[in-house]
Amino acid sequence: MTNVYLPSESQRKLIQLSRQALEEFVRGIKRQREEVDDPYLESRDYGAFVSLHKQEELRGCIGNCTPKARLFETVTEMTEAAASRDPRVRPVSKKELGEIRIDITVLSPLALLEDPLTLEIGKHGLYIASGGKHGVLLPQVATQYGWDIQTFLEQTCLKAGLRTNAWKQSDAQVSGFTALIIEEQP
Repeated sequence: MTNVYLPSESQRKLIQLSRQALEEFVRGIKRQREEVDDPYLESRDYGAFVSLHKQEELRGCIGNCTPKARLFETVTEMTEAAASRDPRVRPVSKKELGEIRIDITVLSPLALLEDPLTLEIGKHGLYIASGGKHGVLLPQVATQYGWDIQTFLEQTCLKAGLRTNAWKQSDAQVSGFTALIIEEQP
């Protein structure tokens, strides 16, 4: 698995673009087409998840593991989706915009795993697919909950709507990825 690298200036620009997308989307302002002159942000190699938090409360998290657009376009699209289409939470309102903190997780390309038990907690994320269902958990989730690798695999299966041991089945595709987590500074 490859590691994700973005220079600090590109990371700051990505957070700025996400914040702008969030503010404009929630306020109903029509976005202008953004042109970005940064080869790292124009890359089509990375997927991305955008997580929105209000203090410790998750206010939305949506992403895409398989890039279909340039990184900055994926991040702006996922920002809007996290603010409005995460079925676990209500859409972000105008009055709470100032309290929302953005985290962007940039994902390396998925790598099919021969032995999922070799993944490192906190370093690798998981993507499990079987029978038309799939689930993703970011590397920070296992760390946050103090899971071992077995629990991480089982929880990813549950997120996919599968049995906890589905990752062991021959028809299951278990992939890993590395991630770069970019946190918005207050």
